[in-house]
Amino acid sequence: MGFSLQVDPVRCEGFGMCAELLPEAIELDDWGYPMFRDGILPEHLRELAERAVDVCPVLALRLVSPERVRTALQSRALAPHTALRSDGGG
Repeated sequence: MGFSLQVDPVRCEGFGMCAELLPEAIELDDWGYPMFRDGILPEHLRELAERAVDVCPVLALRLVSPERVRTALQSRALAPHTALRSDGGG
């Protein structure tokens, strides 16, 4: 079924721990903030993603269900400022 990750760009301070635990899905920009490579991640990465969420020192990362991702992508066309940021952000 899959899942996605969402970062809170206000909380994120660019520690980069998430990318160390989940390099298959997260890379860091020049300032150390996460950028997600894919929207929906496969289930075999869930355990690593949960660990990445757990180790975030500022609680800026969370798992998101595929239904919520689809809803957000649909709403992006109507109101881009309210959609989930699956591209990382700062």
